[in-house]
Amino acid sequence: MKSDLITTRQALLDGRKQPLEVAQACLDVAQSDACQHAFRLITADNLINTATQAGAPRHALAGLAVSVKDLFDVQGQNTAAGSAVLQNQPPAAKDATAVARLRAAGAGFIGRTHMVEFAFSGVGVNPHHGTPAAWDALTDTPAGSRHAAHAPGGSSSGAAVSVATGAAFIGLGSDTGGSIRIPAALNGIVGFKNTARRVPTHGAVPLSSTLDTVCAMTRSVRDAVLAHEILSARKVPTSKRPLSSYRLAVAKSVMQDDMDSCVAQAFERGLKNLRAAGAQIEDIPLTELLDIAPMMATGGFSPAESFAWHRDLLAQHGDQYDPRVAHRIQRGAQMAAHEYIHLLQARTDWIRRMENRLQRFDAVLSPTTPITAPLLSNVAPGAERDAAFFRVNAMLLRNPSAINMLDGCAISLPCHAPGELPVGLMVWHSAMHDDAILQLALLLEPILQPH
Repeated sequence: MKSDLITTRQALLDGRKQPLEVAQACLDVAQSDACQHAFRLITADNLINTATQAGAPRHALAGLAVSVKDLFDVQGQNTAAGSAVLQNQPPAAKDATAVARLRAAGAGFIGRTHMVEFAFSGVGVNPHHGTPAAWDALTDTPAGSRHAAHAPGGSSSGAAVSVATGAAFIGLGSDTGGSIRIPAALNGIVGFKNTARRVPTHGAVPLSSTLDTVCAMTRSVRDAVLAHEILSARKVPTSKRPLSSYRLAVAKSVMQDDMDSCVAQAFERGLKNLRAAGAQIEDIPLTELLDIAPMMATGGFSPAESFAWHRDLLAQHGDQYDPRVAHRIQRGAQMAAHEYIHLLQARTDWIRRMENRLQRFDAVLSPTTPITAPLLSNVAPGAERDAAFFRVNAMLLRNPSAINMLDGCAISLPCHAPGELPVGLMVWHSAMHDDAILQLALLLEPILQPH
């Protein structure tokens, strides 16, 4: 795996690397075949100018390359959210809050990354702008075979590929049902979903006002901590707790259902290595997870809340939408007011029961996704592949979306070995456990990825 941001920043401060050298290396990757369809716009001048400013290495982000998902406003740039409908809208008048915080910390913006249209899928496919192929950051090669591209995961598809390939050190994205953690898992990088209220969503095109979370992908947990500190405008305290002092649970219900053999092998190996390193791990049924499907029977928050935002656009430009995305949004028109109110109430009660069940544990361990990245050819745009697409989409979203329903926080850590398709191990808990999850992840990372 390429150097992380913190290591590179220190090399700049020590004079072992030069800002222009690092910036140009990132641009070379961004413009290479590895990042085909990853970027909607590459802003080379911005990156070069920021990186070479006097004193840039002393800022937290040192002028190093950061990519921005096409969901976020950047002053002077159009925010299309992966769509054809918005690509001719006027440029943004000011930065989104998350972008402004990254800029103030010295980010060198390398460009806008492609995404699933309006962020409404976990697969990563976009019929308007093309889809980047998944990249394995562990081996710095395409995920799987060079001759058969795999889906990158979504909706932050380009952001993940930009980080995994080395074009960017941080990929700013969003997570409504797994849109950070899914592509992180499928590209062999780190994806941290903070508690939603930690980072303002102002200046980002919404999917679900209830579930949307602004967060980032990185190459290491150290970088994830730094990115979270900048985005949340707060400091993550350090911890000297040994791994053996953490009480960890493994959820048996739902999260491990229908795992493919590659995920099962990597996940079990990860748990074995953690136990050997002194981790206290207890299998628990966590049957409360079985209640999610009945709660979601009327569609869930995302269709209803996205339909409220898209209603007029769909009426005027519905033929320009990705049919798969339009289908999911339009389902929200069918939800009655009493069903939405009941969902809010049911979620509140479910969160209370989950918090009670998890209060004696520091974190829960699960596979980030129960399957590895599908072949792009099997889920590419086309009505004849819709059934396969929706089946895969549901599987990719199932585990991470449970944490969004919980209003929780989670991190996906790569746990595969060279020669395997990328697999993520998800470490999670309920709301406001962000610091403990990040502190624990710092301990787990070298055990899960000793290569």
